[in-house]
Amino acid sequence: MRSNTKEARLLGLQVGPPLPAADVTAACPLCGRALIPGPSTDEHHLTPRSHGGKEKFLVHKICHQKIHRTIAEKDLARRYNSWQALAEHPEIHAFINWVKKRPPEFMP
Repeated sequence: MRSNTKEARLLGLQVGPPLPAADVTAACPLCGRALIPGPSTDEHHLTPRSHGGKEKFLVHKICHQKIHRTIAEKDLARRYNSWQALAEHPEIHAFINWVKKRPPEFMP
């Protein structure tokens, strides 16, 4: 039985060291685009801290800004305290369709 390396050499293929495992990139829970650590990301509380929220989620800064510019904190706490509910808000839904066509690090 030949090893894959020997077989590759017999076929004239160049053999190098194994590739490192691919990084699993987190996705923004609002828009689904990849999150790249740095200035384009921010933390969001689904239930605002002012209403007792503790759990934080990493999101794109532009997505975070859109949420808070569109929906009042009391409404975030009462009605829009899940990613599905946020995505169903008409203005947020339109924003998601627009922003998902932009690169992950996009910041206007």
